[in-house]
Amino acid sequence: MSGHHDHSQAVDADGNRTRLLLVFGITVLVMVAEIIGTVLSGSLALLADAGHMFTDAAGLLIALIAASLALRPATMKRTWGFKRAEILAAALQAGLLLIVGAFVIVEGIRRLFEPPEVGSSLMLWFGVIGLAGNAVGLLVLAAGRKHNFNMRAAFLEVLNDALGSVAVIVAALVIAWTGWTRADALVSLLIGALIIPRTLKLLMETVHVLLESTPKGLDLGQVRTHILALPHVIDVHDLHASLVGSGTPVITGHVTLEDECLTDGHAATILADLQRCVAEHFDISVEHSTFQLEPAAHRDQEHLPH
Repeated sequence: MSGHHDHSQAVDADGNRTRLLLVFGITVLVMVAEIIGTVLSGSLALLADAGHMFTDAAGLLIALIAASLALRPATMKRTWGFKRAEILAAALQAGLLLIVGAFVIVEGIRRLFEPPEVGSSLMLWFGVIGLAGNAVGLLVLAAGRKHNFNMRAAFLEVLNDALGSVAVIVAALVIAWTGWTRADALVSLLIGALIIPRTLKLLMETVHVLLESTPKGLDLGQVRTHILALPHVIDVHDLHASLVGSGTPVITGHVTLEDECLTDGHAATILADLQRCVAEHFDISVEHSTFQLEPAAHRDQEHLPH
């Protein structure tokens, strides 16, 4: 059963890497097209979208490297392998996106007061090219976006790009029909507003993992209640839970048992009950739950000076 699970994870990881590689290529092509469009049309909205694309290309490259590292097996020096690589990659992507979002908003505000001339027809065509590329990227990433933080970050980046391309097209049409060039700056501000909130959420989630906070949705109070309800368990303390990587929760704790349980051979059965309890009720696999069993008499030794 475990071998089948590992094989499925390897297949998923390899599939994710292929998806990321395809979307990376698409993103770079669209980015180059939008940079050309910016030079020809003078549109800040296109520049904002191209900048967003540049950041996404860098983020996707980081995600691609992380997906490749995740395939490496664990070693004696890295007992979890590179499972944290995708968390670090997602955090770095979020940081890059925040920088781009801030730049776009500052430049957009400046252009509201000093609107330059914008070539609306070129802006429209390059906006359509960007939207087409983003649509293909979304289709490629859709199947893998729920696998881990890394794929989710990549999907959100391309989704934001698609929304930005739609905004560019709308601004181009407004300028073409009305001549109101401030639409370009307003769309740039909209793109910045699309970038920052989702990015902050992703950044908070990755920091949550890096700080080894309790996984979202896991209530350690309930875990403690379930453990204390097991026969022969007197107390549980030093209970900790965290995520190594997305989808890999781990839990550790000290469980105090009745003294005779550690002398009559009953401890092994209790340990199995503990691991089965957290696996069935809290979806933490047996191999990722570690409990130290202690006799009641040991509680007085817990705080002895070293």
